Amino acid sequence: MSEQLFRFTFFTVSAMFAVMVLGLVDAIILPGMDRWSKRFFTVLFSALVLCMTAYLAELSTYGVPDMMRIEKAAAYSESLLASLLLPMTTILLLHHCGEDWKSSVLFRIVAAVWFIYFVLLNAALTTNLFFNYESGNLYQRGPLYRLLVIPLIAIMLLNLESVIRRRNRMPKKIYYTLFASLLPLTAALLIHLFVSVFLLLYVGVCAAAISMYIIILQGQIEEDLRQQREIAHQRASIMVLQMRPHFIYNTMTSIYYLCDQDAKKARQVTMDFTTYLRKNFTAIASEAPIPFTEELEHARAYLAVEQAQFEESISVEYDTPHLTFRVPPLTLQPIVENCVKHGRDPDGAPLHIRIQTRKTNSGSELLVEDNGPGYHPEDDDRPHIALKNLRERLEMMCGGTMTIRFREEGGTEVRITIPDQIKEGKRSRPEKDPRRAR
Repeated sequence: MSEQLFRFTFFTVSAMFAVMVLGLVDAIILPGMDRWSKRFFTVLFSALVLCMTAYLAELSTYGVPDMMRIEKAAAYSESLLASLLLPMTTILLLHHCGEDWKSSVLFRIVAAVWFIYFVLLNAALTTNLFFNYESGNLYQRGPLYRLLVIPLIAIMLLNLESVIRRRNRMPKKIYYTLFASLLPLTAALLIHLFVSVFLLLYVGVCAAAISMYIIILQGQIEEDLRQQREIAHQRASIMVLQMRPHFIYNTMTSIYYLCDQDAKKARQVTMDFTTYLRKNFTAIASEAPIPFTEELEHARAYLAVEQAQFEESISVEYDTPHLTFRVPPLTLQPIVENCVKHGRDPDGAPLHIRIQTRKTNSGSELLVEDNGPGYHPEDDDRPHIALKNLRERLEMMCGGTMTIRFREEGGTEVRITIPDQIKEGKRSRPEKDPRRAR
């Protein structure tokens, strides 16, 4: 081996060692991973870290006559530890297919073939038929070396065939990741059967390990996203449960007095208030964007109740020709409630709220304006929790955005944009069947 090739090999193996260490650390410390996966990847990356350590030890002693025993022990260790990746891949495959690897026929066959390799590898320590070290401690293949590689190729082909055959029984991401990890290593072993390319072989091992590492990251990212959705859903639930008590008391009191003064209006307010409550509590169970028409009905019910209480001090204008798009639940109602809460002045001019929708080139737009005193976020020390949660849910559930602007002519403007991919008839994720959930 030339000095330049030796340096390249040593650098490459060092880089692979660093990747294995990173995978091991992440497998140990990353939260959100289930116990089985944590133990599996901890064992896998521990074996690969030791494998790369042995490979570095072999390179460090290569060509040093006095280090023949150390190099031979290092070669044995790296060959044994690297081979563990093969049956462990089988275990991972069966796990993602929902099969018990301990009772699987496939795993028993793979384990039997791996045991044959283990026996041959140990036999290589006592004979020069598989490999030997010439004078100067230089590695040399023996006449039976191919016999040592054949069991590993057999395991890889079994795993590759099993991944393809079971592709419909596992998530697509897992299928593509496993296939991508098996293919280069199988190719490297087939080449190594005829040509001594240890570096290519260990690059294949590293590629397989990186694919396993991707599985860790995918699982972690999906778990983080699931937790974020749950947090957003819980915030929405809390927001519903923390409805202003005085709003409920005032509404019930208004209905009480209207029963004697205007029975027809009392019935209408009761229906509007019932719709408002129903929409609030329905929002708790909504985990996907809903049609804007439902959110508009919710806001109409709320504003009708407020108008019944304050009569001429609140007016609402609806300009909503575009309705075929979806929004997260509790999108419009909290905005108009914020308009009433911060914009109505009993001693000032009547509050006018304008709700407008329109279709844009990139999606849908919802605009809510009022002529109240105006809202300056930078001047308000009190956090507007409802609007902050709404902005987070818009971004998370449909990639939407919300901007709040103080109007020069007075009042506040809230603009929400929804991209096209969340338009009517499409959802960001499938809704759960409540009957199955039970």
